[in-house]
Amino acid sequence: MSHQSQLKLLCLLFGLLTPIAGFAADIDGSSLSLAWGIPFVGILLSIALCPLLIPTIWHHHFGKITALWSILFLIPFAMTFGMDNSVGLVAHAMFAEYIPFIILLFSLFTVSGGILVKGNLHGSPALNTGLLAIGALLASLMGTTGAAMLLIRPLIRANDNRKHRVHVIIFFIFLVANIGGGLTPLGDPPLFIGFLKGVDFFWTARHMLMPVLICTLVLLTLFYLVDSYYYKREDEIEPRDPTPDSKLRLYGKVNFILLFGVVASVLLSGFWKPGIEFSVLGVHIELQNIARDLLLLVIAGLSMMLTAKQIRSSNQFNWEPILEVGKLFAGIFITIGPVLAILRAGHQGHMAGLVSLVSDPQGAPINAMYFWLSGALSGFLDNAPTYLVFFNLAAGDAATLMGPMQQTLLAISMGSVFMGALTYIGNAPNFMVKSIATQSGIKMPSFFGYMKWSFGILIPLFLVLTVIFFLG
Repeated sequence: MSHQSQLKLLCLLFGLLTPIAGFAADIDGSSLSLAWGIPFVGILLSIALCPLLIPTIWHHHFGKITALWSILFLIPFAMTFGMDNSVGLVAHAMFAEYIPFIILLFSLFTVSGGILVKGNLHGSPALNTGLLAIGALLASLMGTTGAAMLLIRPLIRANDNRKHRVHVIIFFIFLVANIGGGLTPLGDPPLFIGFLKGVDFFWTARHMLMPVLICTLVLLTLFYLVDSYYYKREDEIEPRDPTPDSKLRLYGKVNFILLFGVVASVLLSGFWKPGIEFSVLGVHIELQNIARDLLLLVIAGLSMMLTAKQIRSSNQFNWEPILEVGKLFAGIFITIGPVLAILRAGHQGHMAGLVSLVSDPQGAPINAMYFWLSGALSGFLDNAPTYLVFFNLAAGDAATLMGPMQQTLLAISMGSVFMGALTYIGNAPNFMVKSIATQSGIKMPSFFGYMKWSFGILIPLFLVLTVIFFLG
């Protein structure tokens, strides 16, 4: 196609889109059938089941499968509600939620991938507990994915002369890949979704501090006892250490400065309110959010420029994880639109049964149910869209949820973050950690074998949290 033809095509597309640029999709959820949620559920079930049932096909074609579900939603939606509503819905999903979400993950993933820990330490109970504690703290600063990818290999190397290592990886998933990320919107995708919806950055830190602290201290104490039990066994230490102890060295230190830049960029968008906004296909985008996203992209670019290629090579850094997240969540954010509209309809919508479960006869929220329902779905589906569903079910308004309904928001935040640890598929880093451990020769439990550990340890802990925070 010639440059002139391309220009004509662009002008034609612009002309087609211009009449709907000011149109905001606003579908009446009370009139929507639950059938409109099938593509959304289809994507989530594909994420949950395909890696287990058809792993090879899923690995090579997950993007196509997600795109197929999205098309199966968009074509009937456009035919039923018109092109204006369809474009408005997709534009809102992309510009208001998906693009900021994926840019933050991309920035954290790129910067954390430029930090390399070399060397090896002796995997004693004290050292392992210390590494888990450090990882839990870092998870809220650099994201659960970043912290998990930074520390999982050093932890495996430290314990590669021990016979019992499965419990080390399992507690690592509990603490570093999930619960540790509960203090800031940077830590876990659900909390950043809340930040994009208007939840104050420091609201999360203040209200999630005590639940995260309780879980972390309980799990670290339990881990130390379990690890000490195995460590004291006579046959625990292998006669030959594959990676003898050596001094730890840290490379790519400039990326720690860039991590502070990521934090500052997110904080900037929360505090700086110039009152300037732009409209793109009917979506109002505020200047501070544009500035944040551009800064995050610049920081990611600086990380790539300033980090030696050998460091990323030693980290086995590649773009596959972020590409997978990007493709999957594009489909999720597009297809979730009708589900959110139905939830906003409340008792007038076709999810009135779910609304009834989390509300008493007077309409007041039952916070314990919000905690357990958002958590149960987070464990078996994915915690970011689950958070979004229950956020909208509760009120859909950040000011209300941070005010008179703050315990409800706390319940949703705790459930979405903490119970992502219940299965391998509850949060993106879980399966990544499991795969790295398996490649390193650790015989990790099956899907249901892991659940014996998670249910046996975490469910009693979550019951205690329910009593402390939602039944008192």
